[in-house]
Amino acid sequence: MASSHSSSPVPQSNSSDAFFKKEVDATKRFRPVQSLPDVCPKEPTGNPNNLHDSPSLVVDQQRWTIYHSKVNLPAALNDPRLAKRESDFFTKTWGVDFVDTEVTPSFYLPQITKEHFALYQQEITPREKIQERCKNICTPKDSFDGTLLHTHDKSRTDLEQVPKIFMKPDFALEDSLTFNAVLPWSHFSTAGGKGNRDAASSKLLQEKLSHYLDIVEVNIAHQISLRSEAFFHAMTSQHELQDYLRKTSQAVKLLREKISKIDKVMCEGSLRVLRLSLTRNNCIKAYNKLKLMATVHQTQPTVQLLLSTSEYVGALDLIATTQEVLQQELQGIHSFRHLGSQLCELEKLIDKMMIAEFSTYARNDLNRPLEDDCQILEEERLVSLVFGLLKQRKLNFYEIYGDEMINTAKNIIKQCVVNTVSQIEEIDTEVVVKLADQMRMMNFPQWFDLLKNIFSKFTIFLKRVKATLNTIRSVVFLVLDKNQKTRDLEDTLQKNSAKESMVDSEVAYLTHEGMFISDAFGDGELPAGAADSASQRNTSPNSEPCSSDSVSEPECTTDSSSSKEHTSSSVTPGGVEMMIGEDMKLTDLELVRLANNIQELLYNASDICHDRSVKFLMARAKDGFLEKLNSNEFVTLSRLMEGFILDTEQICGRKSMSLRGALQSQANRFVNRFHEERKTKLSLLLDNERWKQAEVPAEFQDLVDSVSDGRISLPEKKPTATEERKPAEFLIVEGQKYATVGTVLLLIRIILEYCQCVDNIPSITTDMLTRLSDLLKYFNSRSCQLVLGAGALQVVGLKTITTKNLALSSRCLQLIVHYIPIIRAHFEARLQPKQFSMLRHFDHITKDYHDHIAEISAKLVAIMDSLFDKLLSKYEVKAPVPSACFRNICKQMAKMHEAIYDLLPEEQTQMLFLRINASYKLHLKRQLAHLNVVNDGGPLNGLVTSDVAFYTGNLQALKGLNNLDLNMAEIWEQKR
Repeated sequence: MASSHSSSPVPQSNSSDAFFKKEVDATKRFRPVQSLPDVCPKEPTGNPNNLHDSPSLVVDQQRWTIYHSKVNLPAALNDPRLAKRESDFFTKTWGVDFVDTEVTPSFYLPQITKEHFALYQQEITPREKIQERCKNICTPKDSFDGTLLHTHDKSRTDLEQVPKIFMKPDFALEDSLTFNAVLPWSHFSTAGGKGNRDAASSKLLQEKLSHYLDIVEVNIAHQISLRSEAFFHAMTSQHELQDYLRKTSQAVKLLREKISKIDKVMCEGSLRVLRLSLTRNNCIKAYNKLKLMATVHQTQPTVQLLLSTSEYVGALDLIATTQEVLQQELQGIHSFRHLGSQLCELEKLIDKMMIAEFSTYARNDLNRPLEDDCQILEEERLVSLVFGLLKQRKLNFYEIYGDEMINTAKNIIKQCVVNTVSQIEEIDTEVVVKLADQMRMMNFPQWFDLLKNIFSKFTIFLKRVKATLNTIRSVVFLVLDKNQKTRDLEDTLQKNSAKESMVDSEVAYLTHEGMFISDAFGDGELPAGAADSASQRNTSPNSEPCSSDSVSEPECTTDSSSSKEHTSSSVTPGGVEMMIGEDMKLTDLELVRLANNIQELLYNASDICHDRSVKFLMARAKDGFLEKLNSNEFVTLSRLMEGFILDTEQICGRKSMSLRGALQSQANRFVNRFHEERKTKLSLLLDNERWKQAEVPAEFQDLVDSVSDGRISLPEKKPTATEERKPAEFLIVEGQKYATVGTVLLLIRIILEYCQCVDNIPSITTDMLTRLSDLLKYFNSRSCQLVLGAGALQVVGLKTITTKNLALSSRCLQLIVHYIPIIRAHFEARLQPKQFSMLRHFDHITKDYHDHIAEISAKLVAIMDSLFDKLLSKYEVKAPVPSACFRNICKQMAKMHEAIYDLLPEEQTQMLFLRINASYKLHLKRQLAHLNVVNDGGPLNGLVTSDVAFYTGNLQALKGLNNLDLNMAEIWEQKR
């Protein structure tokens, strides 16, 4: 054995201080690298280790393991496309920029600092110190004495004699190379007579292998001897462990039996009750879901039924509720996958139906017979349509009503013309086809009745439109009011919730501090919000939203949807009750704008009526019909149009200017024609006036008397009995007699016609004032030309202009001047304050008339002055007395008095004769100075005194001049 050991080819170790270490099995020490399996591994083989190491499709089907991973780490870490090796394999998938991107710190994770570990360090530091002390005190457990080390060294040396091939983990004689290395066949070759040597070699190989076996067995025995005590202890412990396991198994079995009995007695029934309760709740939910599905399934037939009765709001609400249920409670149900799109199409169809229905309603409402009945047509239907249109945000529906108003206004005029023409036999509709031509064939009474009928129809039409639009506006205001109340309610709920949260926090704090609520709040001091919230918390655990008793109630099926849609009932002005839902998501600005547009539509209705009326008037005025109307007819027409304008303003609340402008235009034409007619008439009267005193008919006296009563108006014609009254010689005005000519009487009537026209047509006041002032100026200038200018000699053919003509002209002018202040006051009462400046025309006219009167008086004095100059220039102081000159002068003075006394008032006559007497004294004085006759008491002075006495006596003997102070002594006064 020693020789074998010495001749062993196994190398020996030279290290004497090396420890002996147990050789570890190569299969346990070197495990082959296993590749990761696929996601779906192959079928398991018979190797039990593979069954434990690889995933199982049966056991691990629902559990993710590392074998589900498909990531090839080398491929992820080694990206050949990169210029350099990256530190993170995520760049392969997410790009090169992934590493450089800075990650924003999360707002939800706290920032960890060293202070967070301070408490842990305080707890672990004492333990670490104790551990260090224990390491210093305890000795290593693996120390061996020298003998044991020597033994181990010797054993190791012996084992090193064994070739390393036998120590390889993959040693297997099945391998040909290994077999040839252990048993070289060259040693057993029998060729060449070498049998003895091969036998020796075989024997030597056998001894060598036996020696290797002995070494191994010795080492095994040595190792067993070293571990004998631990081995026998392990065997003893194994028996005790088996005893413990047997007792534990028996105890576990007993425990399982007891648990099984307890499960059957105490748990199985309760669990079964819970299971059945859960099953029952699931069945109830399934039943409610099926019931809800059945209700949703009936949505389309129900919508069709509602649409058949024009319940558009109900149909839209049902569609909205169904859509909400489909999105929330029935989401994902395959059988209803197309119902949502079908309901959307149905909703679009309802939109078109509502618009068509509203158009039909507007047409029926506006085209029904125009009677005095202004009731709203089917108010419930209108309110339903408006609510539906508002719900669908169709805010331009009022434009449809506006278009129908235009068409209806046209049809009203057309129908009225057709009805009127059909009743007039003089109009042949077969010959005259056009309605406009047929209308122009009417006389004024017929056309006036037609216009009156049209205005009455338009008035009823506007009242109906106003009633309908007021109903629509009331619906809009109801929705606006509902929005306001909803916002107020939400604000209140938010405030209450804030108060409840505050009270809850106070109660929680008091409870945490160990106090009772009654200690913190006195009796009755607990806020109402806290009491309500507490009662809700107390009652909520015992209340169920849908119990078994309420399964049959339909409210439980749509509780989630209906609870989100609060409704409130509102009553329209007509008494129609409607439910307003919260789903009308219209802003206050949109609703206010819509209400203003509806009000504007009422204004447009008034404008439409006025525009159609203007076109009707213009169609009749094409042939100058309106311009040919007399004043009474035009006044009647103007009053009718003014009444219609006022009615429309009262109904609609705003002025429409089109008809008023047309009336003003026609009024201007009427004023021009009115003025031209009367000015032409006055011109003709003046051209034919002979300036003689005319008799005053009773109707003119009545006309003047009516003006004296304080009102300017043309009196109505009285019965024929008054025509038997004889005309008067003078016109009595406020107790004064006025001798006038016929032209002035007619002029007064013309002036009153102007004033009356202003009363009847207030819009033409300014035009009439201008025209009347022009007329008065024309009379003044024309009369001056005819009388003072002697134009009447050529125009009328008068031989001369007498003093009587002059006095009569002056008195006529005085009569007109008397009425100018009255006319001024009449116009002033009908003018605007900013138009008072136009009254200055009357002041200018009054001045012109006074100047004219003064010129006539001066003309009368000048006539006598020329007479005095002619007669007194031939005067000679001689007998007989009175002289012929003075007798002629007195004769002419008597004629003058006779001509003017009945025409002029006594005061004016006296003033006129005083001026004539002054002229007489001037000429007499000049003649006496020429004759050198002085007041010396001589014969000549006596003759002159006698003549002057004769003149004075004759002049004072005239009627009304007896008290006239002639002062004849001035003829003897000499100039100093």
